[in-house]
Amino acid sequence: MTVPWKRTRAVVVLEDGTVFRGFAFAGAGRALGEVVFNTGMTGYQEVLTDPSYKGQIVAMTYPLTGTYGINAADMESEAVQVEGFVVKEYQEFASNWRSEKTLARFLEEHGKIGIEGIDTRALTRHIRQAGAMRGILSTDSDDVPELLDQVRAFPGLHGVDLVRLVTCRTPYLWIRGEKIERPSREWWPGHPGHRVAALDCGIKFNILRKLEEAGCQVMVFPADTPAETMLSVKPDAVFLSNGPGDPAVLEYVIRTVRGLLGQRPVFGICLGHQLMGLALGGQTFKLKFGHRGANQPVKDLSTGKVEITSQNHGYCVDLSSMRDLPVRLTHVNLNDGTLEGMEHLEVPAFSVQYHPEASPGPHDASYLFRRFVAMMERNGAETSSGLAERNCVHA
Repeated sequence: MTVPWKRTRAVVVLEDGTVFRGFAFAGAGRALGEVVFNTGMTGYQEVLTDPSYKGQIVAMTYPLTGTYGINAADMESEAVQVEGFVVKEYQEFASNWRSEKTLARFLEEHGKIGIEGIDTRALTRHIRQAGAMRGILSTDSDDVPELLDQVRAFPGLHGVDLVRLVTCRTPYLWIRGEKIERPSREWWPGHPGHRVAALDCGIKFNILRKLEEAGCQVMVFPADTPAETMLSVKPDAVFLSNGPGDPAVLEYVIRTVRGLLGQRPVFGICLGHQLMGLALGGQTFKLKFGHRGANQPVKDLSTGKVEITSQNHGYCVDLSSMRDLPVRLTHVNLNDGTLEGMEHLEVPAFSVQYHPEASPGPHDASYLFRRFVAMMERNGAETSSGLAERNCVHA
């Protein structure tokens, strides 16, 4: 362990004036963001690199973090997306055969601050009672009034478009785990899989891996791509990705989703679920402290089966706003009764709020990728080797 008196002191200041003190184990300076917590016992690398966490300072409730290090295979994007990282106790010596570097080195390579020695139980309890709030991490100042002024001047994330910060800049193909730039929007010749056009609002790499495992060739488009551009490549289906921030401000993405529904089968996850709800005329709202972790119980209303799911979202589709729309509500959260899934009654489209691709798990909902492929096949999708004109037949 690092000798305590050689560590840099650090402080966490919340917008309501609450202060937590600890030590920096990575990085230096200051970081502003919305302070949230994640209850996963593993998966800190996936949390750090998930674009849905853009703009947020994440505290892990599991007390020991860093035990198995970092490796290239578990990245969910190409960068650390969180603004700062808070843990109870950082484990300096990683012990795992897959480890390639320590968590501290990883954070420093990406210019992010990591703080340990914080009472994360107290922090989590405070957020649960008061709600997610703005906060600042600082290693260069202990002047709480000055830091508090900086926090309160920070506008926060509500009503802010964070998708533009994490979406890709040009289209690309995901082929055998690699991104292949495709500005000309051409599919990979001879690929036998179904063609899926994915709208990138902050897509996780493991979603692309799961789609490929299910037999799909995926072309990923920037979030501001119009529906007609995506449809011009004649995909068999469309995927709506996860992503950060307030879905209600993404009017340009909502227009695209509206133009895609009924043209091709559609599957949405997390933010993609919220965008589908908004495109259909529903509403969204901000949860008090969000769902972030790997232990959320979700009930499938069709079968009565309960799935333990991984989740990461601060907004939710208002269940009551969907009552008179042409959708069937398929899944609900057993902790708070919020909407977790829906299926369109007139066109081939469904979505879930949780993450069936979750890495490191749980994997209870991985069947949804097979369901997506089955929906494509029911609606006339051909593989890329087919010669006939592609058409989507409504269910």
